[in-house]
This record gives sequence, C-alpha cells and structure tokens, in this order.
Amino acid sequence: MTKTVRLTMAQALTRFLSRQMTEIDGKKVPIFGGVWAIFGHGNVAGIGEALYQVRDELPTFRAHNEQAMAHAAIAYGKANFRRRFMAATSSIGPGALNMVTAAALAHVNRLPVLFLPGDVFANRLPDPV
Repeated sequence: MTKTVRLTMAQALTRFLSRQMTEIDGKKVPIFGGVWAIFGHGNVAGIGEALYQVRDELPTFRAHNEQAMAHAAIAYGKANFRRRFMAATSSIGPGALNMVTAAALAHVNRLPVLFLPGDVFANRLPDPV
C-alpha cells in the first residue's frame, strides 16, 4: 500500500525539479544547476519555503536585479552546452517584466532556461500592494 504525501504546488515543483537528471559523459548529473531568485510578494511563502526545503539538491542564488539573474541563468545554460540549465523566479509585477528581455534572448538563441514569475493574485482576492 502506498502512502499519500501531501504537498503544496511549490513543494511538488521544487521536488520535481531537484530530481530531474541527465547523463553527461556517462555520469548522471542534475539537469538544474540551481534557481536564481528575488523574493517578494507573490513567491515568498510558497516557492521560497519550498526551495529552502530542497536547498542541498537545488541551490538558490540571490541577485539584485531580475534581468541580471535571468541572463545569468541563460549564461549557465550556454556554458553547459545546453545540457544543464537553471531556473529563475521573481515577485509579481515589474520584477517579472524585467525577465522578458532574457526570455526573448533565450528563445532566439535556443538556450534552455525556466522562468517562474510570482503571482500572488492567482487564488485569492487582490490585496493592496
């Protein structure tokens, strides 16, 4: 009999990302090198706590600007010859918008990256921000 595990969406997502593997030169390595994150309203309680729970398998790196961290995540994918890549998460609003230019760059150059913009208003009434 299997045991039911109750997880939040953020916990399920971070566990899934931390368990993704690829094979490089005959050796299994994690696909994700880590997550770049700027925490604010929209992603602190959910994904911030979930990333902390898997910090040994999926390290979290901090940045001062969303555009810079998104480009750093793209650079990681390019430096690893598209075989490994990183994710980037930001709070809702202008922070998420700052990652759009990096998303365009990654798309045009076919570079792997995963963007996870925060959205505090997805499941409840908006509060004044």
